[in-house]
Amino acid sequence: MRLLHLTLPVSDVGTVAAWFHDVMQLRVVGNHVHIGWSTIELQAANGQPLGGVHLAFNVPDNRFNEAMTWLRERVPLQRNPEGIDYFALESNWQSQSVYFTGPDGLILELIGRKRLPASTHSGAFHGSELTCLSEVGLPSADVDAVRAEASARFGLQPLSPPSSHFAPMGDDEGLLIVVAADRRWFPEQKDLPNAQGLLLRVGDVQGSGEIADAAQGWRVVA
Repeated sequence: MRLLHLTLPVSDVGTVAAWFHDVMQLRVVGNHVHIGWSTIELQAANGQPLGGVHLAFNVPDNRFNEAMTWLRERVPLQRNPEGIDYFALESNWQSQSVYFTGPDGLILELIGRKRLPASTHSGAFHGSELTCLSEVGLPSADVDAVRAEASARFGLQPLSPPSSHFAPMGDDEGLLIVVAADRRWFPEQKDLPNAQGLLLRVGDVQGSGEIADAAQGWRVVA
């Protein structure tokens, strides 16, 4: 699955666009942020709640150390309660991650996935090497129902064994991170998930149509 286009409510379009351009070194055209095949369209929040939105970006795994050095020079990394700021997962994930905070309390992540193609780049990392938007957090009061609907509508399967609190639906290129609305985000475990006003368009799925959570204010269309 590919996450193609995300509409993201923000407090100030110009300020947030400048952050993605200046800090993340991404191509920004007007209110559109481009990351590989993904686009984030920034829109004024107009009173919608901000903070607690989780987004992840894929980094070629063989460039992850360089990407981590690059990121540390730009923003503080988030840490878990034990003070750890680097997280490697084996088993189903085969990944390594760092987390950081973006504008409006965005909970952002760089993630390298061992199963994806390596990069031919060398030397200092640049933000243009980010390959795509790879995860969007979607809270729900009924994770199992959203998981079942994502499977029935789009043919998505969990990347790792799901629970009633957490279900990563999709694959290494694109994941819907379906979480319980009362589950605070890793690693700081401070912020509750929020997805009010998020509209995500996905591609390369088996079906079409829409899944949505009216109470949480998000929609995913294919």
